[in-house]
Amino acid sequence: MDVSRQRDLLAVYRDGLLDDTLPFWWPRCVDEDHGGFMFARDRDGSLLDTDKGLWQQCRATWLLGTLYNTVEPRAEWLKWAGHGIGFISQHGFDSDGRMWFHVTREGAPIRKRRYVFTETFGAIAYAAMAKATGELAQAEKARDLFRLAKRHFTDPSLAEPKFTDARPAKAIGAPMIQMVTAQELRHNLDDESFTADIDAAIAEIRRDFMKPDIECVMESVAPDGSIIDHFDGRMLNPGHAIECAWFILWEARLRDNDPELIRTGCQILDWMWTRGWDNEFGGLFYFRDVHGKPVQEYWHDMKFWWPHNEAIIATLLAWQLTGDEKYSRWHTQVHDWAYAHFADPEHGEWYGYLHRDGRVSVPLKGNLWKGPFHFPRMQLVCWQLLEEALG
Repeated sequence: MDVSRQRDLLAVYRDGLLDDTLPFWWPRCVDEDHGGFMFARDRDGSLLDTDKGLWQQCRATWLLGTLYNTVEPRAEWLKWAGHGIGFISQHGFDSDGRMWFHVTREGAPIRKRRYVFTETFGAIAYAAMAKATGELAQAEKARDLFRLAKRHFTDPSLAEPKFTDARPAKAIGAPMIQMVTAQELRHNLDDESFTADIDAAIAEIRRDFMKPDIECVMESVAPDGSIIDHFDGRMLNPGHAIECAWFILWEARLRDNDPELIRTGCQILDWMWTRGWDNEFGGLFYFRDVHGKPVQEYWHDMKFWWPHNEAIIATLLAWQLTGDEKYSRWHTQVHDWAYAHFADPEHGEWYGYLHRDGRVSVPLKGNLWKGPFHFPRMQLVCWQLLEEALG
């Protein structure tokens, strides 16, 4: 990737984030009456639903706090982040310390999920705010939430089970989210003790989810790491695994370009790019079967926004860490396809959901799952990587 291309990309990511993505969401999404944010938005930013998902409240608060901490201490970013953390603190928690997943505009609880991803997003929100404000109570809240999440990762029986114990399984999401959450807490709380949690997560991913003999990363496995030969057990999520790849590559970068971590991250990227890229229409498939059999989920061949965000980061990081031009080509490939199909030049931001051939499936920009997180995180990370590389 030549210097001219890198400079062009830096501008695309930086200017896209500051002049397009952030203005699409803020200040229009701020709920001045009840706190927090309303992210269920149509193509033009008009409101579709007033309910609030705690994933999005937490992740948006993390984004604003991170922008304040790493880009520029803009007063409006901290003010808006305060709207988020205030709503989370007032309405985000059940009496057992767990967090709600979905609440009304006013904060009345609608549902709570069994898994503890909301709590990990809460942890990174509180940690980013602790760094921005210096408030020790926010730092301790981040630690408490991470401890709670780890207890659930270690002992899934703490949550009401969805299935019987006839076919036990575990998913890669737990070690992945433990790794990236620990990375954020280590950075924002200035605490190297979280490195042990990162090491444990990477060890589990290597041991149980990476399958060198068939060159893939499983989405779920039996407790001993073996493949479960049923629909759910055979299912691969290439975008999720590629997200895992860049978390590991990021850790490699932080450890003076650790060669073993680079090898692990690049292996995951190589395997799952090969299995996930659609050679006919372009873009990344959502689900694949490990043995090439049909997948039961009907959206298996759709193109979702977030796997492409993760692949853009992963390929850029892999190229910077290895110098292998293959990753430069892959970065160009996924960047160009994604920006040609997901971007909305008229109203800004990205569509979230495309048909296999790249046609827009639904024009909304925000719901309980999509909001200002994966896309602006990609823009921020890639901007900062390129800016540092170019000096």
